[in-house]
This record gives sequence, structure tokens and C-alpha cells, in this order.
Amino acid sequence: MGALDEHDRAILRLLRQDARMSNAALAQAIGLSPSACLRRLRLLERRGVIRGYTVVLDEPSPREGVVVIVQITLERQTDEHLRRFEEAVRRCPEVRECYLMTGLADYLLRVEARDAADYERIHKEQLSRMPGVARIQSSFAIRAVIRGA
Repeated sequence: MGALDEHDRAILRLLRQDARMSNAALAQAIGLSPSACLRRLRLLERRGVIRGYTVVLDEPSPREGVVVIVQITLERQTDEHLRRFEEAVRRCPEVRECYLMTGLADYLLRVEARDAADYERIHKEQLSRMPGVARIQSSFAIRAVIRGA
């Protein structure tokens, strides 16, 4: 993949702020014609720099659910153990985000549950049964201070 130039970086910066921005507005903001801007955008998508577009929903209110940040440590960090765990975590709909980490824990998960009892069920029936899990450390979020888009 070639290096990104200033126009590519500007496109990415603006789309991070508003992925629904029209091509015409995007082109005007970065000083390109709409056709040149669209060509660059499609090329960024084909190269995998832009992998997709998503909707970020508002955090659930306390009546709607809780967010739990979960640190998972595996028994071993071999490619096979990592692959098996990642396949299992993708099948867990309550896991909204999962990151492979450096440091003490191998993975960091953001889990959404209805309440503490529902999280207990998710922990017992899903997280603790995932392949290779040695340790689970859970923290309940009080509120979101900054939320990425």
C-alpha cells in the first residue's frame, strides 16, 4: 500500500468527523473536484484504508443496560490460542468491541448487558467458557466521558 498524501489524510480526517458527509461537501472542503475526490475515496476503500462505515449509537441509559470493560488473559499466547479465542468472541453478541492488547491482559472487551445479573450470565455461560481463558477481570463503567466515533 502506498503512502497517503495530504488529500488522502484530509479525506480520512473529515470522514472520521462525519462519515455521512456528501462527496460534494468533502471535495469542496479539501479543494478537489467532486470526481477527483470520489476517485480517491474509492481507491482508499479498495486499498482497505477505509474498511467500512458504521453508526455509533448513544450509550445506553442506566435503565437500558450497563457497560462492562473486561480484561481477558489466555493460558497461552500461541497463534492457535489467539485464533480460537477470537473466533469464539465474535460469536458473542454482547461483546461490542474486542482488542488484542499488550501488557498484562491479552484482550480488552467492551460488553453490554441489561444489568449486573445479565452480565453474570454472560460471564458464566459465555466468557468463562471461551477457549484458552485463564483469567477474567471485569469493571463496570459508571458513565462515558469521551466516546469515539
